[in-house]
Amino acid sequence: MRISELAHASGVAVATIKYYLREGLLPPGRSTSATQATYDEGHLQRLRLVRSLVEVGGLPLAKVRAVLAVIDDPGPDPYAAVGDALAALPPYVRDEPPYARATAALEAIGLAHDPGSAAVAQLEAALAGLEAAGRPLDAEAVGRYAEQVAAIARREVASVEPDGSGAQDPVATVVQDVVLGTVLVEPVILALRRIVHAALFRERHAAGDDGQNPAASR
Repeated sequence: MRISELAHASGVAVATIKYYLREGLLPPGRSTSATQATYDEGHLQRLRLVRSLVEVGGLPLAKVRAVLAVIDDPGPDPYAAVGDALAALPPYVRDEPPYARATAALEAIGLAHDPGSAAVAQLEAALAGLEAAGRPLDAEAVGRYAEQVAAIARREVASVEPDGSGAQDPVATVVQDVVLGTVLVEPVILALRRIVHAALFRERHAAGDDGQNPAASR
């Protein structure tokens, strides 16, 4: 397909596609003349991935490159490759290990983890923020959250499989699926949590629960 057709199929403007080509985020097409090239389904899939990382995930280009580098050369270990790719996703924290709060909570609830991973660093930053705000979260509370998250995570992990087509390294397929699932689904989970919060508070107010509704006690 020509670049105009690639733009139409992906919903990405031609100017943006050319920018991604210049930045090396999208591989060059097959040259058909000095000024023309054609693109295939692989370019379309890569473009959709880049668009998700940039527009939905909000990743800076350096982090997009880091994710693409893992997908292009994932190595033989899916666990390590997924960890490397997820480390490029926000939120970005500056803390260095050991992550005392996070590690203590995870060990208390018996949740297996890599103590130096980006996710543990993110948990450490979150727990530290709660503590600084005077609302610390103890291990029991962390465990309750983990139980709820585990139900979602099990379904997601069960659905991640190599496509079997042979068109892409199976480890790369797993990495891409996990990254896209994280970038695209986490906003859904966050939005639903906020919607449910609003619905529950609305129900509480409608029920006139004086003991629980701050507005009713004024």
